[in-house]
Amino acid sequence: MANSAGQIINGLLAYCRQGFEPELAGELTDRAAQAGFAGYARTERDSGYVTFICDDADALSRAIPFSHLIFARQKLRLLAELRGLNPSDRIAPMLEALQGQPRFGELVMEYPDSDAGKPLAGLARSLGNALRPALRKANLLTSQDSTRFPRLHVFLVEGDHAFLASSHPADSAPWPLGIPRLKMHKDAPSRSALKLEEALLVLLSNDERQNLLKEGMVAADLGAAPGGWTWVLTRNRLRVTSVDNGPLRQHVLDTGMVTHLRADGFAWQPPHPLDWMVCDMVEQPRRVAERMASWLREGWCRHAIFNLKLPMKKRWQETQLCLDLFAQQADKPLTIRAKQLYHDREEITVFITPLKAP
Repeated sequence: MANSAGQIINGLLAYCRQGFEPELAGELTDRAAQAGFAGYARTERDSGYVTFICDDADALSRAIPFSHLIFARQKLRLLAELRGLNPSDRIAPMLEALQGQPRFGELVMEYPDSDAGKPLAGLARSLGNALRPALRKANLLTSQDSTRFPRLHVFLVEGDHAFLASSHPADSAPWPLGIPRLKMHKDAPSRSALKLEEALLVLLSNDERQNLLKEGMVAADLGAAPGGWTWVLTRNRLRVTSVDNGPLRQHVLDTGMVTHLRADGFAWQPPHPLDWMVCDMVEQPRRVAERMASWLREGWCRHAIFNLKLPMKKRWQETQLCLDLFAQQADKPLTIRAKQLYHDREEITVFITPLKAP
């Protein structure tokens, strides 16, 4: 026991999109079992988070890298759960629960990205302002933020209920709540542009963004209208063939970097190999997975980003099926990364690139 209000617990804490708790719970359960770890997931529908309880959370966290998780916005190592916190002094129980922990390099105050959690934003901010100096006085927090140490996360579920957890900067999302804050550009043809911008930020490393997105590279955007994803590619200095029977915004065409082909994105194939292919068409996910596999198998593109629109039920199972189907039919060594992004809805985004030789 940490104190009268709290309990030390072993496990992981992961955040997700509200409503996708069963998918994240299923993913954590399956991935833990595949790695040889016993445990169980706990969650509530629409809570925006899942806990996975196990005996050796450190080893499990190493066995399931954050980058491999699809439905998790953030992955943390649980330290304690505090219930019945007194509003007049929430800090003392937190300091007591953290006794014996190594120093942290940053304090991150968080709450569920859910209807019930968002009203806690103000409390999280004010509590963080009071907790930081208390942690530093107790030698539990460095005097300045440092990425050389784990981060401490205080996750407020309610005013009297919080989780304490830690993250390693190299194995977690760098943003509070695991959400990159992107602003809608005034020239973006549609909000879908944010999905591709986030995909490039989340699914590619800094080196990959520099090396795989270079001026003069050529790309195809399947199902391009009204041009949100094409617009993002042109902002990265790529020349784009936009394939869609619908119209593109005129200012996208005016870049001089876009060729618009009025054709069916599922039927069209390029006359020569391309650097990139992107696709955000509304279609059955298995059909999309099979068509995307054709592009990689036939060598029509080297890199790809596409979305898989998921059904209302058995979404984790459908995700596994589609990614396995893609990998089998692509029939070549590839790096496959997938994530349900903040700007996604009932879908996941997939990034494909050739597998580097070891």
